[in-house]
Amino acid sequence: MGWFKNIGPGVLVAAAFIGPGTVATCTMAGVGFGYALLWALLLSVIATIVLQEMAARLGIVTQKGLAEVIKGSIPSKGLRVLALAIILGAIVIGNAAYEGGNIGGATLGMQALFGTAYQGLYPWLIGAIAFVFLFLGNYKVLERTLVTLVLLMSLSFIITAIMTGPELLPLLKGMFVPSLPDAKAIFTVVALVGTTVVPYNLFLHASLVKEKWKSPTDLKWARKDTVVSVLLGGLVSMAIVVAAAKVQSDGVNGILDLAKALEPLYGKSAVYLMGIGLFAAGITSAITAPLAAAYVANSCFGWQAHLKDIRFRAVWFLVLILGISSLTLGIKPLEIITFAQITNGVLLPFVAVFLLWAANKESVMGKAKNRAWHNILGLLIIVIVLLLGIKGIAKALGWM
Repeated sequence: MGWFKNIGPGVLVAAAFIGPGTVATCTMAGVGFGYALLWALLLSVIATIVLQEMAARLGIVTQKGLAEVIKGSIPSKGLRVLALAIILGAIVIGNAAYEGGNIGGATLGMQALFGTAYQGLYPWLIGAIAFVFLFLGNYKVLERTLVTLVLLMSLSFIITAIMTGPELLPLLKGMFVPSLPDAKAIFTVVALVGTTVVPYNLFLHASLVKEKWKSPTDLKWARKDTVVSVLLGGLVSMAIVVAAAKVQSDGVNGILDLAKALEPLYGKSAVYLMGIGLFAAGITSAITAPLAAAYVANSCFGWQAHLKDIRFRAVWFLVLILGISSLTLGIKPLEIITFAQITNGVLLPFVAVFLLWAANKESVMGKAKNRAWHNILGLLIIVIVLLLGIKGIAKALGWM
């Protein structure tokens, strides 16, 4: 019971990375390559746990956001301004691009559940729900709501995967034996990493933990929260791949196509389960993406603003309204999401280097600074993600 009372920030991180973009990417990974790329998700989950634990530890010990710590650790004004500009631009603009996909994903979920008669109103309804929770500015309400939605989403996708009757040996092989079935698989691998190990989550986590915990003695709860939540998120992503691996690739271009493909075998329940899961994935990410952007801006500009501060609200409102606008103007978010995920995979090594550097500074972390194994795993993750990003760019440009 002690752990359950302390659950929270980690689940919000899981809520942030399991959005419609993750659902779409995992669907296409399963449809295109079966179980073969499950190893990329396992790698991503391990990387996420290592990096998010560092971010949470830094947030609790310093009681500051990651951008604020970086700002205070760079002596050169020019380099400090450049670093913060890159961080602010990448997170705020990137999240604004994601928000359209988040709201669009929740809209698709509502269409599956309630039909298309009022589909023009769905984005506004979802935007209004996200607005209410963000405007309330109550961390405990926000946390409990997202925990409930994540559990609902998890059950929906895991039950769907179990219904498909996965083959155990090929599944284990795909999880533990890395392979690239064809030349295009590298793009899917980069997208899977980019949609799981999300740079903005490192900033979000460092900020969220200080809303809940104030003392280094709470680090044990933060670690448990992080590990359990990220493992749950990884299990959900794998469940989507497993379900998608069971259908033919013809005509499956998204999660609802997957639900329709499963319908002849498993009936209407497949559509409803997918609809519930997609709605929950969309609404949780529609809340966390603007929230993360506001926390990053707060940290970069040193506002010291609380959740109800007008400046804090202005940032998340801008991201939210841009997301709604992109849908009402008829812009299709899927291509933007895919591009943003690949960009995330390329941006991640640089953000991870900042985090690793800050977590090693004794002047910042004191006795809670990184141990040798933190640094070994962190450097290994950075190298792997950097190589994947370089390989993905090289293939995109036709150099390989």
